[in-house]
Formats: sequence, structure tokens, C-alpha cells
Amino acid sequence: MKVVQLSVRNFRGIKSADLQFDGHTLLVGPNNVGKSTICEALDLVLGPDRISRFPPVEEFDFHNANYLQTPVAEGAEPTPIPIRIAVVLIDINAEIENRCGQHLEFWHTAERRILGAGEVAEANAPLVVSCLRLETQARYNPEEDEFEAQTYFTHSPNAEPDELDRVRREVKRLFGFLYLRAVRTGSRALSLERGSLLDLILRLRGTRAGLWEKTIERLRALDIEQDAANLQPVLHSIEARLGKYIATNVAGRTTKLHVSQLTREHLRKTVSFFLAVSQDQQPVPFQQVGTGTLNVLVLALLSFIAELKPSSVIFAMEEPEIALPPHTQRRIADYLLGKTTQAFATSHSPFVIERFEPEQTLLLSRGPDSSVVGQRVSESSGLKGNDFRRYARRGLTECMLGKGAIVVEGLTEFHALPVVARKMEEANEDLHPLDIAGVAFFDAETEGQMPKFGNFFKSLGLKTFGFYDLAHRTPQKKQELSNAYDIDCEHAYAGFEALVSAEVPIDRLWAFLDDLRETGDCGNFVIPAARPADDAVRGLVMSALKGNKGAGWAARLLDGCELHELPATVTAFLGQVYASFPKPAEVALDAEADAAAPQVPAEPGAEVAPA
Repeated sequence: MKVVQLSVRNFRGIKSADLQFDGHTLLVGPNNVGKSTICEALDLVLGPDRISRFPPVEEFDFHNANYLQTPVAEGAEPTPIPIRIAVVLIDINAEIENRCGQHLEFWHTAERRILGAGEVAEANAPLVVSCLRLETQARYNPEEDEFEAQTYFTHSPNAEPDELDRVRREVKRLFGFLYLRAVRTGSRALSLERGSLLDLILRLRGTRAGLWEKTIERLRALDIEQDAANLQPVLHSIEARLGKYIATNVAGRTTKLHVSQLTREHLRKTVSFFLAVSQDQQPVPFQQVGTGTLNVLVLALLSFIAELKPSSVIFAMEEPEIALPPHTQRRIADYLLGKTTQAFATSHSPFVIERFEPEQTLLLSRGPDSSVVGQRVSESSGLKGNDFRRYARRGLTECMLGKGAIVVEGLTEFHALPVVARKMEEANEDLHPLDIAGVAFFDAETEGQMPKFGNFFKSLGLKTFGFYDLAHRTPQKKQELSNAYDIDCEHAYAGFEALVSAEVPIDRLWAFLDDLRETGDCGNFVIPAARPADDAVRGLVMSALKGNKGAGWAARLLDGCELHELPATVTAFLGQVYASFPKPAEVALDAEADAAAPQVPAEPGAEVAPA
């Protein structure tokens, strides 16, 4: 079973979204773009337990909390604005086909659409496969003053006119959809509450029969007062006082202490899974172990469920990297890709992102009307799968998840330009910090790769900035660079070292060399004790920077500069970046707002309250 299409309307932060999936899918994008909302939408339409809770949706599950349309005519009743979530499922197994045969339709895999009524003759494998369309509708019921939700078969040929057949819970369980929310699932995953992962495992294995009856019987027979002799006089005293006001015909004791309310629902909430994580530690409730251990425990449960339902498991998992080391992140990603029928994951971690192919990675973005669109990374221009995996941990994913990318051609610039940016931000509070604005630096390693990465970031909707050396290049090569960047800066020097040596004041250059010699950090590079002529100082700095690119000396030199000593070429370039991402207007504090508010003159005769 796989989801190939999802449509969302009026759900949480998404006013509209139409997304296509092709197997495993990694959802990436900036915060609040809608990644978790998409997972919640899948749970609402496919999860067997979400619709059953009361209420299934709430006010803020509706986009902007708009669940009623203001009537046009005065005095008329408002019209409910529904939530609508629809999916198309393919790879239908035999059991589901037998249960839902009348609701089956045909999906054209190449054209990615449902065949119409007159196209039955085109329903030929392998391009055309059977599918199910499901839709969840949620709305406010004014008469009951409640929010309601139900899932239906979109294709319901035997239903009454203008009605659809409901999808029952037992059918949804056959879909095998499991949703692991970030952090939230861990607090109850190993409890026995309804819908928890442990409860689901017991249900799948059929081992719950008689569990509660036997447990309740044992708890009822447990006498906790037996070992608390000092409790007996207190209880007898309470009974004696109760007898003065409440007449009973009970022989003997009328009160008793139990460890539980002896109901199934209460036991579900109180029974807890204990775990020992080291030899010198007694078992403790699972909620008290580390977050990383808890997430691994949850993964273990999910793998158990996958083994119980090997032919149909769809996982939706939020941020599997939380509190986990890189090797565990990779194992979780590999598990999702290799052991599930289909996996939906959200992540900001390069260790997770690199495990998904570019065609499996869906970059989400928002439109001005709260619409959400998804673009496969493989559909962007210029970047092959090997490049994507190679650079995933080298800043590629950080840029992808932001709003802008500053691409440089080497490691020296990659370390040095952020230093200049930090100093500019420290000196000018009006500049919007680049990390907050979502602008990241990226090292393309060579000038030859700069067009490729610039086009890649631009095709993802990012603002692109290129910074590279002066060189002899053909008009075609120069045009390729210019086309790849919104702001293209070919500085006037044959190398970044030459730029720094020429534009940083000579006194600062010598202070840098002198510091290298005094600290002994210069290694085998010879720096004279006496300051030579200015040209010699500049030559020494250039040689030092060129010969020690990996040592970060250029960044060290710039870090020792005052604002006015920084290279003008670099500050001018970064100034254009800051201009592209202006600082948002700050919200005035209460005192500032009161002071800025226009003063309304008091009416004649009005008393003025003292300050």
C-alpha cells in the first residue's frame, strides 16, 4: 500500500496543497512550512484511531481557525467551512481488494491521474493499476455545537445520491499507517493507552484477551493495608464517623484501599513499562530514561509492528534525529527505507537527508496565500545524486532549508566571509543577522562547480550570491556564472589572499604576522622579528595565507580587524546580501509604544489622573 497523491484544504497552516509522492518521501523545508501538518493530514485520513477521539478536530485545526463562513444576508445562518483531506492509494493487496472492491478505481502511473468513466479500455497493466480514493471531511456542527470528522470512499457507486460510504476503523487498520510524532509519541508509546504503539502490538498479536480481567481480579484481592498496621486505626475512625451520617447494612468493613480504580481505562493510564539501562540501576519508568534511548525504544516497537505487518506498513515519522547520535540517525533512515512499504519523514539533519535519494526528497515552500507546494530535489537543475550525497553534510542541506545561499569557490573564503559578516552585524544593529535571515555560506570547492550549485539553489527558490576570483574566462563561462547568481561578484584580484593583502591596512597585516611569530603558530613559515617594508609585509601575508589555506589564517587575520579595517570588496558584497534581507520592523515594548502613541488632549473640565 502506497500513497501517491495528497490533497489538503483548510487544515491548520495549509489553506491548500496538492502533492505527488513516489514511494519513500523525505519532507524538508524551513520551520512552519507545513511538514508536520502534512504528516497530521495523512494520519487524519489513514490513521485508524485519530477520527475516533473526541473531538476529532478542534478550532485551530481549521486554517486560521476559520470554520464558519459569515453569511451574506443579515440574519442568515453561517455556513460551515470544512477541512478536506484526500489521498490516492495504490499497490492494493488482496485483503483490501476483497473488502473494498466496489470502491476501486484505476490510476495511470505515467500520467498520475484517475481514469475517467469512459476510459476503462485503457486500464491495462503495468501503466494502469487499481487504486482507492479516500477523503476525510471535518466540520463544525452548529446544532450539536461540536466538531465532527469522518473518512469516506470518494468512489461510492452504491451509496445514496450525494452521499459517500464511510471507511470503517477495521478497514483503516488494514492500511498499516503509523505516525511517530517528534517527542510527543515517546511519552505514551510504551504505555497501554488506546492507540499507543504497545497497545497496537498487543492488538496485532491478539494477546490482549483476558488481560484486564485477570489483572483487575488480582488487584482486587491485593490487601495493601496488611503491611500498614498504623493505617488501620485511621480507617476505622473514618468509618465510625461516616456511620453517623450514612446508614449501611454492610457487615464488617465499609471502606477499602486499592492501588487502582479497577477499571480498564484507569489501568491503561497507570500501567507503566519499566526499563534498566545499566547494571547498577534498577528498572525505572520508561519516561525517565534519556530522550535518545526513548526514541530508540520507539523505533524498536515500530520495527516490531513492521514485522507483524510486513506487506503493508506506511510510516510517517517526524525528525528521527532528535537526541540521537549520527550513526543511529542513519540506522533509522535506513530502516525506514528498507523495511517499510512507504515512509514519510521530516528532518533537518544532514545524516538523515543524505540517506534519501534526490528524487525521494520533497522540498516544501509556502505561497502568499498559505498554499504549500513541493518540489523534488531531483527536478532542480544541474545537481546529480552523487553530488547531493557528497555535499549533504558540507552545507548543502543547510542552504536548502534556508532562503539564501552565498557560494564561494574555496575553503579560505568559506571561513573568512562569515567572520566579516559577524563583525558587520556586531557593529550595526540595523543589519539582519544572516543566520536568522536563513542565509548560509556554501563552499563549491572550485570555480568550475559554482554554476552548478548556483543553478541548483536558484531552482529551489533561494536567493543566490556568488563570490569568486578574477580570472581569464570565455564570455560563455562568465555568462554561466552570471546566470547562476542573483548577485554575481567577481572581485578584482587573482586570489582571495591577494584581496586581503591589498585591502587590509598594513599595520593590521604586520600585527597579524607578529602574532603568528610570537605565539609560535607560524610553524615553518619564517617571519622576521623586525618589520620590513610595506610591500614586503603584503608579500609575506600573501605567502602565509596561500601556503596555509587549511589553517584558517585568513579568518584569523580578519577576526583581528576593526570594522574600518575589513576589506572593502568583501563588506560591499555582503552589504548587497544584507540589503536583500532587510531586518524586520521590531515590535515596540509597552513603554516605548506608550511614549510613541499620539497624545489626545483632555476635554475641558476633565480631571487628569496623577502619574
